[in-house]
Amino acid sequence: MTGWQMLFYKEVMRFWRVVGQTVGGPVLTAMLYLLIFGHALESHVKVYDQVSYTAFLVPGLAMMSLLQNAFANSSSSLIASKVMGNLVFLLLTPLSSWHWFVAYVGASVFRGLVVAVCVFAVSAFFTEFSFVAPVWIVVFALMGATLMGALGLIAGLHSEKFEQLAAFQNFIVMPMTFLSGVFYSIHSLPPFWQKVSHLNPFFYMIDGFRYGFFGVSDVSPWLSLGVVGVTLLVVSAAAAYLLRIGYRIRS
Repeated sequence: MTGWQMLFYKEVMRFWRVVGQTVGGPVLTAMLYLLIFGHALESHVKVYDQVSYTAFLVPGLAMMSLLQNAFANSSSSLIASKVMGNLVFLLLTPLSSWHWFVAYVGASVFRGLVVAVCVFAVSAFFTEFSFVAPVWIVVFALMGATLMGALGLIAGLHSEKFEQLAAFQNFIVMPMTFLSGVFYSIHSLPPFWQKVSHLNPFFYMIDGFRYGFFGVSDVSPWLSLGVVGVTLLVVSAAAAYLLRIGYRIRS
């Protein structure tokens, strides 16, 4: 294997060695949400015609799990290397900043996709769901995982200790994912909160992803694709630049 491939392999094996925690835990959490919300609201909430509320929940929960775990993979790896002091061994290698970016983000995408697939596999025991536009599903899954992997790099580079990283997770990632329409359609919100939701890029990732299953969405999938694409370019460019200048890793 070449240098970046070895780093990618290391990052994949880092979370795969504790797969029960890194994959099993998020899947269990998603299933608890599905059972609790689906059971409590199945007969009370109707979002799309011919689509049960439980089926409506599954793509949102899968995408939420994908985004959170893609972010957690790259961010936790960098901060752990900083705290334990073994990041210096990577700095001694001839790997370029792009090698770092591809390896860390690639491993994050892989973990996010594994978690999402497992969520769908377990959800199949509770409800049926269709695949109306599979290409949209794949596109939004890959773009969302890549975006969050790059955002995790930024968080990991900026943070010097686990408490700072937890602030990113608790005050940015978690609120934005929970307020992105995972459990509801934004059309059920008051006008003010609908406008607020349109400012949340996580909403477009989940809404576009859900379109691939049902063929209906709260906004046009092309609008979602544009918003997610621009956000991905900005976040990826910022992460690549910080890696190139060695932000908080070469001092």
